[in-house]
Amino acid sequence: QVQLVESGGGLVQAGDSLKLSCAASGRSTITYYMGWFRQATGKEREFVASINWSGGSTHYADSVKGRFTISRGKAKNTVYLQMNSLKPEDTAVYYCSAGLLTQADMRERGGDYWGQGTQVTVSS
Repeated sequence: QVQLVESGGGLVQAGDSLKLSCAASGRSTITYYMGWFRQATGKEREFVASINWSGGSTHYADSVKGRFTISRGKAKNTVYLQMNSLKPEDTAVYYCSAGLLTQADMRERGGDYWGQGTQVTVSS
């Protein structure tokens, strides 16, 4: 089993930055694909970004491309999401996900493991 714990959410103003963290524990996730998703109130969960095990391959949703950066820690069991130039439409609960799957599958449905989520609220 893998446990994922997100942190770093909060209330910020439009244009501000936040950095989310996701710490994995339990079974080693070094070789897992990891990703970030978000779900706004009343909307379906959507893909935000993903990263492969080495950190050498990243993918982003068009809505965050150029503003958000996903990265992995040196120990590979932590993934970060640096969010810059935040907009009110970025307001959502952000979830971390991990799994042994392809980037396409991660983008489409997420991994087998999910965190509890962290709230990000961007005021205008």
